Amino acid sequence: MALVVGVSLALATLAVELLEHSFGVANASSLYLVAVVLSALLVGTGGAIAVAAGSFLVYNFLFTEPRFTFTIHDPGVLLSVILLLFVGVVVGELAALQRGRADAASAREREARAMFAVSRSLATRDSTAAALARIADVIRTEARMERVWVAIGADPATERVAADTGEGQPPATPARLRVLQRTPDEEPARWIRVQRPGAVAPRGGGGGSAAADPALVASGRPAGGLDNYRIRIEASGEPLGSIWAQRARDLDEPDDTETRLMAAAADQAGQTLSRDRAEERTRAAEVAEQSDALKSALLQSVSHDLRTPLATIRAAAGGLRPGGPLSDEDRQASADAIEREVEYLNRLVTNLLDLSRIEAGALRARRDVFELDDALARAIESIRSRLGARTLEVNLAAPPVEVDPVFLDEAVANVLDNALKHTPESTHIRIVAHEAADGRVGMTVEDDGPGVRPDVLPRLFEKFYRAPDAARGSRGGTGIGLAVARGLIEATGGHVSARRSELGGLAIDLDLPMAMVPEELATGRSA
Repeated sequence: MALVVGVSLALATLAVELLEHSFGVANASSLYLVAVVLSALLVGTGGAIAVAAGSFLVYNFLFTEPRFTFTIHDPGVLLSVILLLFVGVVVGELAALQRGRADAASAREREARAMFAVSRSLATRDSTAAALARIADVIRTEARMERVWVAIGADPATERVAADTGEGQPPATPARLRVLQRTPDEEPARWIRVQRPGAVAPRGGGGGSAAADPALVASGRPAGGLDNYRIRIEASGEPLGSIWAQRARDLDEPDDTETRLMAAAADQAGQTLSRDRAEERTRAAEVAEQSDALKSALLQSVSHDLRTPLATIRAAAGGLRPGGPLSDEDRQASADAIEREVEYLNRLVTNLLDLSRIEAGALRARRDVFELDDALARAIESIRSRLGARTLEVNLAAPPVEVDPVFLDEAVANVLDNALKHTPESTHIRIVAHEAADGRVGMTVEDDGPGVRPDVLPRLFEKFYRAPDAARGSRGGTGIGLAVARGLIEATGGHVSARRSELGGLAIDLDLPMAMVPEELATGRSA
């Protein structure tokens, strides 16, 4: 400030000397008001008053008669000099007040921008960790901090660093630091200095706790010329972590604007962390509830589906004992029944294993080019032996597909098995394929059975879901066959959907990727 005051007085005095002695201006003392205003704008009220008083003395000493004394004989000149002092003080005060208002407005604008950046980071976050890193950077810039880090935990001893503006070095907390103390009423928060028996380094990715340097504890002064600050992160009285900051020791404590910013950032971070914890608990509860429901459904479905084949196998095996009363024809029928039920149990176990692989994302398709009639020969042949009085129509005249043959065979077998379970003996089942648009092949498995209600169609591929009011064939199902079929078809690059069949029953549409066959092979095949 002294430099500004001295330079302003010197320049104004030179200008007055030039105007009065070179240009003949009778009284150029008002030029000192320019120096007063400049000083007010640059250094505030104190500088303006100093320049005004200095102008009074300098003008009296250099430019009033008798010169080089502070005595004034002319009452008019005395009045002018006194008015110069008065006007200088008033103008300086007004200019300084305006400067203060401009500084306050600028500070409010910076605070509003900073708070907007904090709020936007939390509202549009992809992850809370990224938002906390952005908040730490905003605080470091706007609150004039050297380093800021956000640590999550119930207390400083267990906190782990979630975001840090430092260079990756573990931040050390000294034995003495300033903590923001907040009050429940309208009183502003204030910084209080606390003494801790030992310093702790909040843990980051692999960092651990470390005691403070004994010299640091003894002096109570942070190393490196830095003061340390902590703002607790809380929500509903629950401690969630802290915002830590390091500030150059030659700076004063954070002012009201900086303190409000840091406190508001801690409050918003606390609300976000609290919501994250609540959402995590809700998700965990939902997962546990769904897991229990799936376990119950699985046990109910599997236990029901195991009883019937096991009872059949036991009864058939009892009649095969040596010396039994059965004829050769009956023995063959019993052996066929055992083979049929074992095959059914094998499909059940296969579906359960496939379902677990689908849920775990462990399916890996091995796709190759196949004709549909070749890829589905096993599934169709297997279903023919179990049709009973039903009729089966097959038309697979379509371009080759690029699929995993095992996945496709199991998926179609499940779809056909579903048709057998839920249609009466007189049902007609049709399998047709055709070339679709956009390089796809469409295949439909449909029947003229009772079908399902329109509101049931979207749920047919859910795990353990059984359509209500559906006609039953030989036995009910576990509710996983169509879910497995969808997972297998999607794993091999296709898509499955359900609709009402043109025959009147249920239609399952399979959308499969068409194989890109070289033109010469396609021409040779058609020839």
